[in-house]
Amino acid sequence: MGKNYPEYYDHIRDLMNKLGKELPGPMSGFVQLHQGAVAKGALGTKTKELIALAIAITVRCDGCISFHVHDALKAEATREEIVEAIGVAVLMGGAPSAVYGSEALEALGQFEASGAIT
Repeated sequence: MGKNYPEYYDHIRDLMNKLGKELPGPMSGFVQLHQGAVAKGALGTKTKELIALAIAITVRCDGCISFHVHDALKAEATREEIVEAIGVAVLMGGAPSAVYGSEALEALGQFEASGAIT
């Protein structure tokens, strides 16, 4: 049985908040970097979240996959757009990315079913 991705998202978010309290300087900088990186510019937030998801799959980061599936949905990415981003990750990362892409697809289904996009 796999992860419950909506619960995993909450768990990782809580852990990141705890890390921010213990390590405020670097984590404050990380939060600013994240916000700046996904802010609307020449590319919209949705596109940036899809890119971040593809990278998360390629670098095999479970927590990142959960966050960026969630945030792509929050940015109004469609299922089809997310699935295509998974495909690009598989192209660039091969078989390991196919495994993590499958996890991203599972996360997508769970977030869609839960309505847990906030």
